[in-house]
Amino acid sequence: MDDRDYLLPEELPPDHRSGFVAVVGKPNVGKSTLMNAYLGQKIAIVSEKPQTTRNRLLGILTRPNAQVIFVDTPGIHSPQHKLGEFMVETAVRAIPDADVVVFLVDVSTTPTDEDIRIAELIREKCRAPVLLALNKIDLLSPADVQPHTEAYRSLGDFADWLLISATRGDNRDELLDLIIAHLPEGPRYYPEEQVTDQQERFIAAELIREAVLRHTHQEVPHAVAVMVEEFKERGPDMTYIAARIFVERNSQKGILIGQGGRMLKRIGQEARKEIEAMVGTRVYLELRVKVKKKWRRDERELRRLGYALPKKKRR
Repeated sequence: MDDRDYLLPEELPPDHRSGFVAVVGKPNVGKSTLMNAYLGQKIAIVSEKPQTTRNRLLGILTRPNAQVIFVDTPGIHSPQHKLGEFMVETAVRAIPDADVVVFLVDVSTTPTDEDIRIAELIREKCRAPVLLALNKIDLLSPADVQPHTEAYRSLGDFADWLLISATRGDNRDELLDLIIAHLPEGPRYYPEEQVTDQQERFIAAELIREAVLRHTHQEVPHAVAVMVEEFKERGPDMTYIAARIFVERNSQKGILIGQGGRMLKRIGQEARKEIEAMVGTRVYLELRVKVKKKWRRDERELRRLGYALPKKKRR
């Protein structure tokens, strides 16, 4: 994010603010939910299962007085395989490049070892203002508000903090105001109508994976990867998409397909509706399932499936 090309709009207010906002935290604290709420549309998939977000995603929010570029990151956790290492490194790399860091936590519980470790990473790597966002206050009992809040505030020296609910909306706008207030003055880096840096092909694969997460349990969701092999317009009102769903075991393939193909059909129907809302046409979605043993531990397979970090620039 250092060598930034930027756009020069015709007219911007003299105090226009802009910059990159890294949203970091452990898995399942609501990072993607918060970004989607600000953008008013689904850019990042969400589920109740931890480690849903695997890639770094940009969500671009343009206001008359500011352009906020959210960097939605995977949850920071103790990795068990190469995919986990990729996810953690992706999140950690976003911290030193950010203009503002939002440390998002689940205030309905007390800090865990993961929260403490993330706070230490932020202290070590962050040069920008850090905002503590205490999420899920809709799940917080009144008696726990003060002790839980104080426990999280003690983890670092924060520029500001706020109790919020990303889903219900409590203090969500107030948090955005805080973010903008801490951004530096600057130009717009993206066109006003752009809301993400991701192509529709990537988002379609993620929406398929989201449907898999919603309908499967135990070890299956974490062993799934999706690759879109074809994405073609077939007339003004039809988009053809062929995607392959990868799993690690034959038993997982059987679960995904289901008896008589019912599970795969249900997954396809749900994903198709979401993709149609994104592309604005009807969608013909063809899904196939393939076993790729231990792909999460294979660096070559991870690169092929899009889980590869770019090389760090030499300074």
